[in-house]
Amino acid sequence: MNLTLDCGQLVNYVHQQVNTFFPDDKPGLKEILGNVMEETLNRVDFCFSKINNKYFFDGERTVFNHLNGDQYCMFLYYLSNTMYRNGVDSMFCSKIYLLNKILHGLDAFYEVSLPDVFMVIHPLATVLGRGNYSNYLLVYQRCGVGSNHDIYPSLGEFVTLHPGSAVLGNSAIGKICSIAAESLVLDMNLPDNTLYIGNPKQHYIKQHTTISSFWRI
Repeated sequence: MNLTLDCGQLVNYVHQQVNTFFPDDKPGLKEILGNVMEETLNRVDFCFSKINNKYFFDGERTVFNHLNGDQYCMFLYYLSNTMYRNGVDSMFCSKIYLLNKILHGLDAFYEVSLPDVFMVIHPLATVLGRGNYSNYLLVYQRCGVGSNHDIYPSLGEFVTLHPGSAVLGNSAIGKICSIAAESLVLDMNLPDNTLYIGNPKQHYIKQHTTISSFWRI
């Protein structure tokens, strides 16, 4: 992977950012970051290798630019989640999660299991809750995945959430589905190959068989 900051530099970079926003002088974060950074970057590398975009994959290898907002946002999610999976104290996981929220407006809690392959595009005001996610998830700005009566949805492979869309509650979204901009799916199942447009009171469904060009498959 082509990195604009190597592993050690990333550790220092994230450590300084966290201490800037959360100056509580709690020790231990730098060592924790050092312990999980390689695993985190391996997860980033695998994810980016499936993205058909020159800023993520240049044709020969993956690219991670710490000044690319979408990339750094995805990296911070993987970092917080990798820390959580390795049993790191929740205080430190929370700091990385909150750093991501501050910098990019993405609310993706470190306990949420986003898939091995996903992509966010301009993720401002997007909330990805405790749903059941599958690979090749593509999410734009102002999207939401969340509960209704404490029941969360499941999303199949190659699901795209367009700007302002949301999937809530007891919903099962099939493979190769697209939720149109400003649309809401609530307590509803969608079959594979579906384009959904509208809301629970007024919606219509079209056949949708095209996988997004953003993916390398």
